[in-house]
Amino acid sequence: MAVILTEAEARALLTKVLAFSKADECEVNLSGNESGNVRYARNEVSTSGSLTNQNLGVQSSFGKKVGTATIDEFDDASLEKVVRRSEELARLAPENPEYVGLLGPQTYLKSSGFFDSTANVTPDIRAGAVIKSLQLTRDAKLTGAGFLNDQHGYEAMMNSKGLFAYYPSSNVNFSLTVRTDDGKGSGYVARGYSDFGKLDMASATNMAVQKARDSAAARALEPGKYTVILEPTAAAVLLENIFFNMDARSADEGRSYFSKQGGKSRLGDKIVDERVTIYSDPTNAELPASPWSGDGRPQEKTMWVDKGVVRNLAYSRYWAQKQGKKATPSPNNVMMLGGSQSLDDMIKSTQRGILVTKLWYIREVDPQTILLTGLTRDGTFYIENGKIKFPIKNFRFNESPIIMLNNLEALGKPERVVSTESDRNYLIPPMKIREFTFTSLSDAV
Repeated sequence: MAVILTEAEARALLTKVLAFSKADECEVNLSGNESGNVRYARNEVSTSGSLTNQNLGVQSSFGKKVGTATIDEFDDASLEKVVRRSEELARLAPENPEYVGLLGPQTYLKSSGFFDSTANVTPDIRAGAVIKSLQLTRDAKLTGAGFLNDQHGYEAMMNSKGLFAYYPSSNVNFSLTVRTDDGKGSGYVARGYSDFGKLDMASATNMAVQKARDSAAARALEPGKYTVILEPTAAAVLLENIFFNMDARSADEGRSYFSKQGGKSRLGDKIVDERVTIYSDPTNAELPASPWSGDGRPQEKTMWVDKGVVRNLAYSRYWAQKQGKKATPSPNNVMMLGGSQSLDDMIKSTQRGILVTKLWYIREVDPQTILLTGLTRDGTFYIENGKIKFPIKNFRFNESPIIMLNNLEALGKPERVVSTESDRNYLIPPMKIREFTFTSLSDAV
């Protein structure tokens, strides 16, 4: 059986599985995926591999008693066996007081996240792309370590109430660290696309090469509050901690930044600069995503923070019923509007500041304020009178992305970036921030 099924093939298989069900309600989730990767270090390929995977999960319920079983064999006997197993587990399970039953048929937006250019990547194409990168680091007499991974597949679901959903997708992520031979200079770049044809290995590699060269011979600056320009890769790992916290139940129960005294949330409150708009849209051409959530709810274009004001929080169906709210699902993609400035424009407008390529090892210090700590890495530079003057040693920072977005100076053009912490893709602009707090120096490059 093929790993990647067409919509018609997925529908036929799911219909067959549901026919075995004897439960009050039954939901079946199906997925298939093919991926390939090349990893290299010290300017040599270290590993390469490919993975094919297919899974089918069955959730059966009797009243509020729910059981789930999964399988990766799709012959008729195995399909019936996994249905029977989920029913057996459901009968043994205690009642789930928050179970709200299955949805009926839904209408979904059209999202185009599958690209043949990515699905048709072969080991030879993958190797050729990596050779381009390796040749550039070797010619520059620098050392590169990178990872290229491409995948394509689909997800589908069907339930006993008539809901059916199907979404094919593809993705390629590339990351590269380049070091000088003495280990004193380091540059980093990460790229993510749905369309493999958009990946320019030479351009990405050259950026990391230049950062490595420019960051050698770093000088120490005193820790303190500085104007910073965060490249999108650096900004993303801070902002995603806002995205992850936008859950209505956590807010209503007093467990997050979005909580207020008296059991209320920050819905309707202005929390950041009015230039900040954060939204999700599964149909976005630069960052397409599934038009349906894990429980089958439609994903729509949703404003989460509109001109600095919290407009929506994510509600489970149970919590939405309990609170009398719309059951808005957590987003499958997240974007932030930006401005018209380029990174160079931001640097030219800065009298004294710091350019940050990357932030890493992010840890939460205080969930109520989303105070985070972490380190700069792979290219940190001092700016003076609109020009990059010299590389500087890395800092540890203590900063909340909420405070950061209240100290906003300027926004650039959004770019698709890969989070170095979660590996998720976002559309994030570079941003210029005043009074960003660096607490101590770090000798790491």
